[in-house]
Amino acid sequence: MEFIDYYKILELNKDATEADIKKAYRKFARKYHPDLNPKDDMAKKKFQQINEANEVLSDPEKRKKYDKYGKDWHHAEQFENANQNKGYYQGNNGPTGGGDPFSQSDFSDFFESMFGGSSGGRRDGGNVKFRGQDLNAQLQLGLEDVYKTQKRELNVGGKTIRLTIPAGVENGQTIKIKNYGGEGINGGPNGDLYITFSIANSPRFKRDGNDLYTSFPLDLYTALLGGEITVDTMDGKVKLSVKPETQNGTRVKLKGKGFPVYKSEGLFGDLYITYTIVNPSHLTEKEKELFTELSKLRNHGI
Repeated sequence: MEFIDYYKILELNKDATEADIKKAYRKFARKYHPDLNPKDDMAKKKFQQINEANEVLSDPEKRKKYDKYGKDWHHAEQFENANQNKGYYQGNNGPTGGGDPFSQSDFSDFFESMFGGSSGGRRDGGNVKFRGQDLNAQLQLGLEDVYKTQKRELNVGGKTIRLTIPAGVENGQTIKIKNYGGEGINGGPNGDLYITFSIANSPRFKRDGNDLYTSFPLDLYTALLGGEITVDTMDGKVKLSVKPETQNGTRVKLKGKGFPVYKSEGLFGDLYITYTIVNPSHLTEKEKELFTELSKLRNHGI
């Protein structure tokens, strides 16, 4: 397994704080997000590496294992159990029952011998069971894709996975699919598969939690005199009454017309609509006369 320097990916030192990691992740995730680089395969790969680095370094336990074992951090627990219970020998260091005599290269040699790499000295016959490696994948979807629960087929590591995506999944959310990671060694259990969702806002709606935000172009006459309009929501069209003398930037709320709440069937956020008043253009001479008359009436306080 190739070593990936997560600190280098996020341009951090090893003594970086949690706040440093969070700040760096947001910076580079925004820079390399697929929505901003739609046809850039290198940016897509970089975005995946950034998510992987953040997943490890932002978790204190995973970071501790990574700092100690490097590329073999996924198998830290198995190594320590085997080290403690089986009394392994490695090179000229003797039994590993006490202290921490292994160097980084020793750890790598040990794991290579466990997983079919170079020969290494094990005292048992190779019967120790090891859990498979956890895998990470990213699934890119549009906002409309997660408005309703749907089924998808994914191909990860040569395996076809039938996945049910619950309505309301959030951007950046990670779910675990048990036993769909790397295969176990010597009959050990498979690892797990972690899928992170990358969800883009639609051209019509912006999502914030369970609420949706959109704007509606309101003509001047309806804004002044009031009337009825038809607006789009995620699940169809809705008629609204506009009050007379509605001002530009007025916001109205449609309760329960927002985004579904994750794993809470029947619960929805709200939809907020901001009116943007559109002035008429290409006025006729008659319209200009009428607007002039209205202006005179207004200016004279009538």
